[in-house]
Parts: sequence; structure tokens; C-alpha cells
Amino acid sequence: MTPVKSLLLCLGAAALWAAPGYADVGRNYADHCASCHGADRLGGSGPALLPENLARLRRPEAFKSIAEGRAASQMAGFADKLSKGEIDELVDLVYTPLPETPVWDAYEIITSHVQHALPGSLPDTPIFSADPLNLFVVVGVGDHHATILDGDKFEPIFRFPTRFALHGGPKFSPDGRFVYFASRDGWVSKFDIYNLKTVAEVRAGINTRNVAVSGDGKTLLVGNYLPHTLVLLDAKDLSLIKVIPAVGIDGKSSRISAVYQAAPRDSFVAALKDVKEVWEISTTVKDFPVRRIAVENYLDDFFFDQPYRHLIGAARDGQMGQVIDLDSGKKVADIELPGMPHLGSGITWEYQGHPVMATPNLKASLVSVIDMESWKTIKQIKTPGPGFFMRSHENTPYAWTDGFATMDPKSRDTMTLIDKRTLEVAKVLRPIPGKTAAHVEFTRDGKYALVSIWENDGALVIYDAATLKEIKRLPMKKPSGKYNVFNKITHSAGTSH
Repeated sequence: MTPVKSLLLCLGAAALWAAPGYADVGRNYADHCASCHGADRLGGSGPALLPENLARLRRPEAFKSIAEGRAASQMAGFADKLSKGEIDELVDLVYTPLPETPVWDAYEIITSHVQHALPGSLPDTPIFSADPLNLFVVVGVGDHHATILDGDKFEPIFRFPTRFALHGGPKFSPDGRFVYFASRDGWVSKFDIYNLKTVAEVRAGINTRNVAVSGDGKTLLVGNYLPHTLVLLDAKDLSLIKVIPAVGIDGKSSRISAVYQAAPRDSFVAALKDVKEVWEISTTVKDFPVRRIAVENYLDDFFFDQPYRHLIGAARDGQMGQVIDLDSGKKVADIELPGMPHLGSGITWEYQGHPVMATPNLKASLVSVIDMESWKTIKQIKTPGPGFFMRSHENTPYAWTDGFATMDPKSRDTMTLIDKRTLEVAKVLRPIPGKTAAHVEFTRDGKYALVSIWENDGALVIYDAATLKEIKRLPMKKPSGKYNVFNKITHSAGTSH
């Protein structure tokens, strides 16, 4: 045990500044880590840095992450700013338990609940004239605002502040009227698009992964990194229904990797990050029973086929994906997935009479295309750099993928278009050379594609999806995802679910 580790165990992280000879580690954390991970290490725009959340990250990997940065995230490396000894001290810090473990259970959730408007008290028709199904919800991470955008005129209708560091993408009610946001620090917000008003909020956790809405629109499921829980909320007013501890069959507590709704199955599906299990939770059976499905490897990321029978998942440090038949609860295939696939951004389409899935890759400069009948790789398509988001639409021949998962300026400004008919790269766009391009979404008819320029002086760049000509540019501060209401509520094959 290092002297720093011994001292931290005795004093706790809060005493760092006052400990003679050890103020530097507290100062380094404050200078380089706190803005993303929180001054209390409970998380912010980045995840919580606590031993219970680092079970699968070995110390050498933690050192490497601080020194070199971390793939599949916005974490930069600090080897040019910190010495080896200083990085060692930071590693000691993040593996040291807090003096008191934070509690966030039913009582804390219930007392955090805020009701801004009673259910049924607002008009049931939109207060604007735009097509409510061709709206976009644009999330701006630069200034923590969201914009409701008219998808026909490409003009903002309303802009409003959100909670800090939204994460996991907003989710919609089945009719498209309400949108639900989850923030990294656990706040879930319900926004009435028709009336342009936040109607309810509740803090469901301390460090939250994402939220899902049931197929019938009645229930929300929130997945947490901290505490290790799943939280069921009434979608009507965000009141608490149930807290489910995320504990494996072996008694091990776990973070939640992600939660999704599986509407055709009347269920939610959740993956446990630290336990080799997938849970299916019925939304139509009283008390929301959990069905446990054992898997061979951790599922950090996963994807469904269109009928929601098969779950395709992968561990971030694995080389193979696994296909789980949700009906039988059995693995039916392994998939070759090199690098670090981002299955949560996967899409599907028909290719030569077969359903295929495609996923970008967070480490390798390629897109994997998989036959969803044989589960064999059809092709690995080379791209200028690793990508994070991939999108398409039923009415366009192209699948669009970015270079967002790399820090390389030679590819981070690219948008690669893959012809879905030939699996060849049709074109590489550079919306604004030298500026980070990310996240495509299409209008409900697929005629236009919207691309984010992920910079503080960024923009939405709107393309004609057939001619690939730019038709409009809207300045915005670090726009992240943008989500078309119709595409989301109809579960378009070209967008994530």
C-alpha cells in the first residue's frame, strides 16, 4: 500500500487539501478531473470515480486511461500535464472509498419529486402550427439547453434549459407528445412538446446511465451506475413505482450498462455491467418481475433486431459479440466484432434479400456489416477513422457514419456515406473542415439529413439526402444528438431504439 493510499484510507478524500504533503493530489483532481467527474467523485458529464464503479477497470488500465485518455469517451489524456507519480496518486484516490457511501433509495427519490403541472391540466393540442411528428429534439451539451426544431422549415420553435449533462438520448411517449430526458446526475425530466413546458422532474439516482419508456407509454425504467439500481417510474407524473437492486444471482452488486424498451415483448431489457446477466422485466405483469438470462460475457452495449427477438451484445474489451434469443434465453451465435463496436448506435436494412445490421466502431476504422440470419460478417467497410454514431432511413440508399470516436483531426471532421446496396463507400463529406462532425438524423420522410458540428461555435448542417447538397446551416453551441419524433416512435430501422 502506497503512503497516499494509506493516508486516504485514514482521512478520506475530503481531507486531501488539509493533509500536509498531499495537497497536490487534491489540487490535481480539482484541476483535471472534477469538472467532468464531480468534486465529490460522484459523477457529472463523466461517470462516478468510486471503487464500486471501477470493479472491471484494473489499476494499470486506470493509469493508462488518465495518461492516454479513454476510447469511446471524451476523456483526454494527461501524460503531458502530470508526472507518473501524480497519476499514481490519482489512481490511489479513485480506488479509495468515500468516508460515507452515498444513499439514494425510495425516500430520496420520493422527496426529490417536483410536479410543475398536473397530469391532464394542459391542452391536448399543440400550441404551434408545425407538424408535431416531424419535430426534432436537439440536445445542446455546450450550454445545457434543448431546442424543439421544425423539421419542415428547419427553424427553432422553442429553446429551453435542461439538467446538467444529459445522457443516453431522450425517449418519447408512443404518441410523440412527451419527451423524457435523463441526466448523468440522476435527474429525469418530462417535457410536454405540445405545450413547450417541463411538467415533472425526479432524481432517480446519483449517477445515471439512461432511461427507457415502455411500449404502452405508462412506465419508465431508469438504469443507474450509482447506486446499483433500476428505478421504475410512472410515466404520467414520474412518481416512484419501485426500486430494484441490481444484484446478480451470485449476490454481486452491479452497475447498469443500459436499459431499453422492447415494445413487441411488452418488456424492458437491462444489461448488468459487472455481472454476466441480462434482465427482462415485464411491463404488463403486476410487480414487474425480473427474468434473469445468463450470458457468457459482460454486455456493455447491445442492440435488437427489428422483431425484438434477438439481442446482440458485446463487452467493450471483447473481440466477439453474442446473439441471445430472448424467447429461449439461450445464446444462438457468436459474431466477429473486432475493436470496440458501438452496438447502441447500430442500424438495420435489407441487403440482397437478407436483413443485415451494421455497427460503427469506437477503436477501429471500420463498419461491420452482419447477416442477421446466418450471423456471419458480410463485410468490414473501411472508414477514415473510428466512429460513434451511425444512421440511415428507409427512404435513402445511404448509411451515414461519423469519425467522432477519434481525436485525429484528419478524420474527426468526416461523415462517411456507405451505399446500402453495394456496401461501398459512396462519398466522404467534410461539413466544416477541421470541425468535429457527429450524429446524423433524418426527417420523417428521409429527404433531409441533419449533421451536428460538435463545437462550442458549432451548428446543425442540413443536407438534401439525395443530392448531398447543403441547404441550410443553423448556428448552435455544441449540438449533440437530434432526435426526430416520427422516426423514434415508429422504431425506424435507420435509427437507434
